[in-house]
Amino acid sequence: MPGIIGRKVGMTSIYSAEGKAMPCTVIEAGPCVVTQVKTQDTDGYEAIQLGFGERKERNTPNALKGHFKKANTTPKTKLVEFKGFEALNLGDVVNADVFAEGEFVDVVGTSKGKGFQGVVRRHNFAGVGQATHGQHNRLRAPGSIGACSYPSRVFKGMRMAGQMGNKRVMMENLQILKVLTDRNLIVVKGSIPGAKGSIVTIEK
Repeated sequence: MPGIIGRKVGMTSIYSAEGKAMPCTVIEAGPCVVTQVKTQDTDGYEAIQLGFGERKERNTPNALKGHFKKANTTPKTKLVEFKGFEALNLGDVVNADVFAEGEFVDVVGTSKGKGFQGVVRRHNFAGVGQATHGQHNRLRAPGSIGACSYPSRVFKGMRMAGQMGNKRVMMENLQILKVLTDRNLIVVKGSIPGAKGSIVTIEK
């Protein structure tokens, strides 16, 4: 599906026609350069590879330098393939005008990393609560994780403490409230994964 690479700018709010405040996210969508055109004959499928963000040439491998040189563009930090584009050539620029106000899009990003967290924060466990059984240090403990003699192991998928966040997350069906083509900004309703300045992909 047609899409674009962008950067999360931050959150704000917009008032609707009824005067209701709607939380929304501002995304810098593009400009993206077509760095490769994949065809059925050469690659076995049809897709467009887009590049976004500027990268220092001294930090770019030689193989990628040649790749970007073919597209007659500067090195890019992020490369993503999209399907569904029509009549695009190597070196063409894709901007935020591929989207229109009122459309619904899917936004993919990497969620904020929270580090190693316990079961109360990670899985919303309640803890012991009133602690009426004389447990003085068990308020945020996970409790039992299985039986001893059978099955004498911990089942896969058991909700326990561990790494939280820092995962690929897709937010589906977010409505585009505004498209500012002169600044390559789009405003989507609701929140998207990732911190400010993180790279996201937007697909129709």
